[in-house]
Amino acid sequence: MTFSASGNFTCNICGGTCERPSAAPGREVPGCPACGSTIRLRSLIALLSREIFGVELTLPDFPVLKGVRGMGMSDPPELAQRLAEKFDYINTFYHQEPRLDVVHPQPDQLGRYDFIVSSEVMEHVPQPVENAFANLNRMLKPDGLLLLTVPYRIDGRTAEHFPELHEYALAAPGGRTVLVNRRRDGSLEVFENLSFHGGDGSTLEMRVFTEASLKEILAGAGFARTHIASENVPEFGVDHSETWSLPMVGRKGSFQPPAAEVATAYGGAVRKSAALKQELELLQRSHQEAVERATKLEAEIEARTHWARKIEGELEDRTQWAMALKQEKETALADFARGVAEAENAQRHIHALEKDLAEAQAARKALETRLWTRAGRRLGAL
Repeated sequence: MTFSASGNFTCNICGGTCERPSAAPGREVPGCPACGSTIRLRSLIALLSREIFGVELTLPDFPVLKGVRGMGMSDPPELAQRLAEKFDYINTFYHQEPRLDVVHPQPDQLGRYDFIVSSEVMEHVPQPVENAFANLNRMLKPDGLLLLTVPYRIDGRTAEHFPELHEYALAAPGGRTVLVNRRRDGSLEVFENLSFHGGDGSTLEMRVFTEASLKEILAGAGFARTHIASENVPEFGVDHSETWSLPMVGRKGSFQPPAAEVATAYGGAVRKSAALKQELELLQRSHQEAVERATKLEAEIEARTHWARKIEGELEDRTQWAMALKQEKETALADFARGVAEAENAQRHIHALEKDLAEAQAARKALETRLWTRAGRRLGAL
């Protein structure tokens, strides 16, 4: 298997855009920042899409088919919620409601489901595990599907950790968890170094499957055909870095989704596509109108900028003229001030001359008076 490490991928569970890692992350490493999906879950949903629709769709793009009934076995809440939006789907649990005891299913659960999703569950089921697989087959409709993931090895046979398990319980003497089992013959045995998987409920690992054993168990349980989904789906970030523990499908028959619902879903998709096309055309027209308005506005801005520059030039000329006029005014005011000062000086000089003249005239008159007086005396007129 090859690993693609360029660009982004679309999470086929939530539809989010995710950054592709630089190295193969492994099947249990969260790769979607929005929903935390792993390669295991994304590859499982890609397999579900292929089996039901014949193509690989993201879960948000699944058509709504409420006539298709599905069941999950301890699905993650995000996945279960999205599957319930598309199908008549219920998520069950081993340790809480709604419960499913796959070893002893209720009669009303038999022949009820079009598909069952069992991800990382069957390795925890008490033996004989073949009975649990047979019950899953009985719970499916005649053309139903079992979508399955479990940890498994390529070679060898399934290894049961507790082959004589009968009446058992977990204990923790000294703080270390052990399994105490009473075999059918009454003898006791204690198992240490137990392996627990993450999650709620019963997470004790009972066995490790192998690929060949899984195929045999599925065939023995009544599944006519099995398929291991080893295909990479790079657009959904499904790049398998190993050849084991891959999703599997067990088919009872040839699954066919209800024709009426498929037609209705197709009609809805066509209408949605037409509405989106119309919306796209409106957006394109709006974009073109916006481009035209922007072009017109750009031309107006250019014209106004030219006018503003012209006005700026005229203002600069007028400013220079005003500054020259101001200089002339200041010069004229200075000349006027000098003229006023000179006029005042001239006026003072005139006043001084007039005073001198008046004094001279008075002196002349006095002199003339003295001269006439002397002349009269000499002539005896006085």
